Amino acid sequence: MLTRKCKERGVNVILAEVWAKGSEGGVELANEVVKLCEGETREVNYTYDLEDSIETKIEKIATKIYGADGIEVSDEAKEKIKQAEKLGYGNLPVCMAKTQYSLSDDPTILGYQSGYKIKIRDIKISAGAGFIVVLTGNVLTMPGLPKIPAAESITINENGETVGLF
Repeated sequence: MLTRKCKERGVNVILAEVWAKGSEGGVELANEVVKLCEGETREVNYTYDLEDSIETKIEKIATKIYGADGIEVSDEAKEKIKQAEKLGYGNLPVCMAKTQYSLSDDPTILGYQSGYKIKIRDIKISAGAGFIVVLTGNVLTMPGLPKIPAAESITINENGETVGLF
């Protein structure tokens, strides 16, 4: 139904089944990506300029992408932003770390809303990767693993089938 509805609206849809069929399940999607890359050239409109200050980049993402009315930057984050810019990292792109449940930093604000400000509590410089990570709300950037990771129960049975994934 989703594929049909998209096609009715002129939106091309390719079903990727790499999770079930491995690389074979992604061939059609890969071919479509190549076709689109070779097609007409379109102008890219970035949300912010790399020359913008770090705070301006965050503000533009919050207002233009997430629909927020602005940002509230903690004193700690303001200090780290100043330090990052002083150290020469001001022109790096910004990666927002926020809840997956909402466009805001608050997981209870569902859908595309307005009338809120995104709370910026901290930033981290990922110099090797080449970007600034902006920490919003109460988000964790790296989930912890249990004492026994699920990967330890994944194996291949006598028929050559992978078991223990699901």
